[in-house]
Formats: sequence, structure tokens, C-alpha cells
Amino acid sequence: MRGLCPLLQVFDMPASLRFYRDVLGFAVAESSGSGDDVDWVLLRQGETELMLNTAYDHGERPATPDPARVAAHRDTGLFIACQDLDAAHAHLVAHGIEAAPPKVAPYGMKQLYVLDPDGYEICLQWPA
Repeated sequence: MRGLCPLLQVFDMPASLRFYRDVLGFAVAESSGSGDDVDWVLLRQGETELMLNTAYDHGERPATPDPARVAAHRDTGLFIACQDLDAAHAHLVAHGIEAAPPKVAPYGMKQLYVLDPDGYEICLQWPA
């Protein structure tokens, strides 16, 4: 094996792209179309890859997310290496993202937790 690329089902692709691309700094490497309102994207930052896919086909998305489906997203955590967590925290807050300051976990990792627009938990971490 040479890598891992998780696939997340998202409710609103443009909102997810604003978070992952415009805030976290991922670049769109591949896409199912042009613009932000697409069904699938492959995101890349350095050697880190992530795929996003719309949870609903065009014209079938409900007006609001299904609460049961979103609640299950908390069972998924993405842990991403990030060396300067204090700068990452300042960057997130400057972009209107709610995030508590980084803390050192008992096992020696400095961690910063944030939720993406779909409620998936993102942990930026680095050895303390």
C-alpha cells in the first residue's frame, strides 16, 4: 500500500469546498465537473488526499441535512499532521471557524479539533 484517501459524503459541496479548499488549504486535484457545484472532488495538500462526494444526486437533496445522518458523522475522525497548531488555530478563527485552542493529550500529541460543515471531526495534531 502506498497511501490512504478517505471519501466523505457531504450535504453541500460548495460549502465543503469553502472549508477544505479555502480554509484548510487543500487544492482540487480532480473533479467530476467545473465550478464548485459538482458531485465529486479529489482534494490534495502535500501528500494528504481526501475525496468528497455529494450524499444526494442533483435534484434529490432535501432542504436540510438529515439529523440522524449528521449525528453518525461524529463517528468519523480525520487526524491530519500539522506542525504549527497555534498558527492553524489563529487561521481557523480568522476564517470564522469555531475552534478551541490546541491542547496536549495525555499520550503526547498536541491537538486542535474542529468540525467541518457536515459535522465530521477534524483533528490537526503534532507531537508535543
